[in-house]
Amino acid sequence: MILPIVAYGDSVLKKKAEPITQDYPELEALITNMFETMYGAYGVGLAAPQIGLPIRLFVVDTEPFADDEDLSKEEQEAMKDFKQVFINPEILEETGDEWAFNEGCLSIPDVREDVFRKPTITIKFQDEKFNAHTMTYNGLIARVIQHEYDHIEGVLFTDRLSAFKKRIIKGRLNNISKGNINVDYRMKFPLLKKKR
Repeated sequence: MILPIVAYGDSVLKKKAEPITQDYPELEALITNMFETMYGAYGVGLAAPQIGLPIRLFVVDTEPFADDEDLSKEEQEAMKDFKQVFINPEILEETGDEWAFNEGCLSIPDVREDVFRKPTITIKFQDEKFNAHTMTYNGLIARVIQHEYDHIEGVLFTDRLSAFKKRIIKGRLNNISKGNINVDYRMKFPLLKKKR
């Protein structure tokens, strides 16, 4: 089932999310719905707060990046095969020289800005069966994970922009929170009572 994505301005996007346990109600269905919602909005990642749930869960599937001609064949292959559920994740380390990449967010449609992040991360997490993993990721995969991890920490990519950039996009962000935007996927706007 495709769920509405919570728009910029909703307080759930600014909360630090809570860990969950194996007995979280209907977790399997929730994960399935999150992937379906993400695919329906042409995303590569989706965090639970983006569907209104302040829990430490996000999903990633980087296959759409596999066609990026700027990537090496090896990177394209890595993108094609990377699909993962992250439950109760904790980034242990971020290393390397920060690099800029133009990021967007399903909760902030039609706003894209360069964000600086470190290229390599080590993260521990549980998968959908609650098996524990500690993994190191690089490049675009690391970046997608960092972006989604920010969501469960109550941080949006716009929070990482300079004060000058924030002033430039302030009006667009206000319009998003009021629902004054056309999107081709279901959204829930904080300053509107009705769902779209």
